[in-house]
Amino acid sequence: MINKYLSIGIFCPLFVLNIQAEEGMWQLSQLPDLNLEKIGFEISAGDIYSPDKLSISTAIVWLGGCSASFVSADGLVLTNHHCAYGSLQRNSAKDSIDYIDEGFLAKDRSEELPAIGQHAYVLKSMADVTDVILKSVKGIEALTEKEKRIEQKITAMEKEAENDREDRYCYIATNYNGKQYVKYLFNKYQDVRIVFAPPAAIGNYGGDIDNWMWPRHTGDFTYLRVYQAPDGSGAKYSDDNIPLKPGNYLKIAKTDLKDGDMTFILGYPGRTMRYRSSYSVDWNLNRTYIPRIERFQSILDIITEMSNENQEAKLKLASYDAGLNNTMKNFQGNVDGMQSSNFIENKRAFEADLMSFINSKRKLKKMYGDVMEKIAAQYAILEQSYDYDQVLENFGGYTIGVLYNLGSKAYDVARERAKPETDRRPEFSEKRVKDGMANLDYAYLRFYEPFDKTMLTRALQQAAKLPEEQRITALDFILKGSMEIDAWVDDAFAKTGLKDIAYVKDLYNKTPEEIEALNDPLIDLAIKLYDAKDRKYEEGKVWNAQIQDLRKKYIDALYAWKGQSLYPDANSTMRFTFGKVKGYKPADGIWYEPFTTLKGVVEKDTGEEPFNNPAKLTELSRSKDYGKWIDPELGDVPSCFLAECDITGGNSGSAVMNAKGELIGLAFDGNYEAMTSDWLYNPELQRTIVVDIRYVLFITDKFAGADYLLKEMGI
Repeated sequence: MINKYLSIGIFCPLFVLNIQAEEGMWQLSQLPDLNLEKIGFEISAGDIYSPDKLSISTAIVWLGGCSASFVSADGLVLTNHHCAYGSLQRNSAKDSIDYIDEGFLAKDRSEELPAIGQHAYVLKSMADVTDVILKSVKGIEALTEKEKRIEQKITAMEKEAENDREDRYCYIATNYNGKQYVKYLFNKYQDVRIVFAPPAAIGNYGGDIDNWMWPRHTGDFTYLRVYQAPDGSGAKYSDDNIPLKPGNYLKIAKTDLKDGDMTFILGYPGRTMRYRSSYSVDWNLNRTYIPRIERFQSILDIITEMSNENQEAKLKLASYDAGLNNTMKNFQGNVDGMQSSNFIENKRAFEADLMSFINSKRKLKKMYGDVMEKIAAQYAILEQSYDYDQVLENFGGYTIGVLYNLGSKAYDVARERAKPETDRRPEFSEKRVKDGMANLDYAYLRFYEPFDKTMLTRALQQAAKLPEEQRITALDFILKGSMEIDAWVDDAFAKTGLKDIAYVKDLYNKTPEEIEALNDPLIDLAIKLYDAKDRKYEEGKVWNAQIQDLRKKYIDALYAWKGQSLYPDANSTMRFTFGKVKGYKPADGIWYEPFTTLKGVVEKDTGEEPFNNPAKLTELSRSKDYGKWIDPELGDVPSCFLAECDITGGNSGSAVMNAKGELIGLAFDGNYEAMTSDWLYNPELQRTIVVDIRYVLFITDKFAGADYLLKEMGI
């Protein structure tokens, strides 16, 4: 249970809350100031969040990258289908059964599948720790050293809070670019199981064509169940584990939902940049979004070709495919939105007005008069090594495959351990290393050797194209060696020991010198690149310290000018947002209604992916076998609806509730016309796309015949 009020006292004199529009991803501590009863809520702020009693927030679950909620007294959880996609993919690769396309239903609890790699986090407490952290760096003027000490303090506090328990997770979030620090402590449940996932023809209906689009007809939901050990701890998977008895769970709405009804969301939005400068917008548009769209598409072309030729490739690369497609469309939406709305030009005009005001006040000019020039100078620094940095980034993450990453991470850990503790990277934690090792087995469930080899070859070829003055000299042993790149890669994969999980795990017991003595070609590549990456890491720390300090001043300047309310940017902490069920006008002469129906699902059916509606669902529609899930006004089963709520990535799977606090749906997307919402909220355009709980229950009942789940939820 959440047991302590979060204080934002340092902000109360500065930021007076303003709720004239449904904008805002509000902290739970800000709820009492929102006057919810006056805007149509039938429950109080204390019913939504209270540190002293069970509240709706107690039923909210974080999945690490998505949101979810408990819907029964036996740990049953509802989230999005795409949030369970990774676990479905890993099970598919393990069992050679396509659980994504075919779906999965456990007839009883004994048949539930382990959600491989998935953990569930339930908020236990939160506290404002700003004073503690800032006092620890009092007197330190050098920005880089100050930020390093802050990170070290955060790591130490997180370690202390977790107390070496595998079933505890602590995250100290930074708000307002370092003006506030909040400690979130979670109970971590390591045994999560898949109960029911509809087939992709329902859970991902419309695929990438409909992604981010309205009207939408996707049944984007999956049921999971959280288990605990008999002693109540969040133990790893075991036959002895029992379903978790959550402190609270959401009740399903029993009343109709209609246009204009109030809704609200509790979830874990990932990241927004609402208080960034025009220089940040420009950089992200021209140096992040546009080039990465091209990069993602080239990788997707490779994945598509491999998946079409080989079923193993399709199963193992499914998560790459889904993730890249989703991110690419998000980036494209940002590009389209920014370019069509003159986003950067408008931002610069706004900043010109800001600086005109600042420079008109002697005191403010002294404090903030040069803030924009200094921000511009920081982005000029990034520009100097842009091509080099982009190529170096290829040697890590999704762009390099599985094996190289396994070797590189193990060597990085060995190098950190070899340092005196005070010299280690502030974020280094043995507990995090242990957590990572526990997931090593899962990495191989998405290892497809031809893809790994292609990605490494591609990265080396791009490095070879760098101009001489920006070349990565650490790669000369390959690029200026006697072997062609293709031949070197083939030889490296033939000789590496990284295909053996036991070999990889043993790397974590070795010193850097012992790893270097292995002469493993893929690990040797990581060793050669270590110094170059380490230099970029240190340069990044200096840059981040400078830009964060400037962003603080930018926010202060904005307040000095406008004096408006300020909720913090999203940072994967639980937030509250609200708004009414409402359609929108995407263009002249077009109005989008706020509801879609089962009839619309059938009308989109072409018989081919991604509009291959299951025949059984079509028959249910044609025979009007709606059961109790029909909407009286629509005369049909509602599939999805729109709400004005303010969300972003990470909110996927979030519970959407009515004014009474009852579950009415699951948030799963935003709309394409408002893709720039991470940068700016537009009340006329921004909408949350929600799968209606009645569609979820209709599919559960009429399509899957899983009436035992309905009974468990009290229906």
